[in-house]
Amino acid sequence: MNRTPFLVAVMGPTASGKTGLAESLAQKHGAQLINADAFQVYRGMDIGTAKPTEKSAYLLVDLKSPRDQYGVGEFCSDASKALQELWLEQRSAVLVGGTGLYSRALLEGYTGLQPEPDPDLRRQLQDRLKTEGLDALVSELHHRDPNTTADTRNPVRVTRALERLADERPPLSFQLPPFCILKLGIDAQLEVLHAGIQERVKGMVQNGWVQEVQRLLEQGFGPGDPGFRAIGYSEIAGYLLGKTDLEEAIAAATAETRRYAKRQRTWLRSEPSLVRIDGGDGVLSAAEAAIRAMYI
Repeated sequence: MNRTPFLVAVMGPTASGKTGLAESLAQKHGAQLINADAFQVYRGMDIGTAKPTEKSAYLLVDLKSPRDQYGVGEFCSDASKALQELWLEQRSAVLVGGTGLYSRALLEGYTGLQPEPDPDLRRQLQDRLKTEGLDALVSELHHRDPNTTADTRNPVRVTRALERLADERPPLSFQLPPFCILKLGIDAQLEVLHAGIQERVKGMVQNGWVQEVQRLLEQGFGPGDPGFRAIGYSEIAGYLLGKTDLEEAIAAATAETRRYAKRQRTWLRSEPSLVRIDGGDGVLSAAEAAIRAMYI
């Protein structure tokens, strides 16, 4: 009997085993893997973002230069287009990645999402910030929007508020096909995650993370570019630029990854309609049971 194709989102904190589970499910069901990680979209940033080895098996990987903006609105637009094509093929999909907002916005049908900022407009505002100063931009913001709620002490908030005022494009809209949708959240103890994160960062360094960042710097990318918001890249760049030593950079990256995993666990506690499954040896069996239950 033919079943309606499914869209399963595999969610969980860093080092909880999301990728392994997602790839096992995709292989078993002939499903398409779709990336939902904010930084795996950037080309040349493979090791530090834990990009999957078989990148060709995924959609929405390596889309952008590290200098490009990419956010939840563009992700939902790209993902929904990919899902429309999969629906026409009557093929299931497995969405996986650590950026909880991406998965939630897509599956909960967020509205009012804005397009990515116009890069020319952003450059103009950055140039004005340097030449005219923050006070001039704040004055313009108050003139154009007397009721602004932006933090006028924060240059980033001010320039983004001006970007929104100048951008006349309508909000992005998207609609998902009628997949059977299931959200799976992998439960993992914090102590287990911390141990896994320690080994993960160590392995990244052994596999050439420092050399990867060096290549990016040589290509003209660096701290300040959107891609370098990924955990650890600015820290390692700081080491390569002589601002710190390698041990300090690795320790800082490890600590920030642990904090991020803690925030991910907190985020998942409020995830609507999440089916929680225990990590470990039985995770695939638990995921399969949840998929079967979806069709009962």
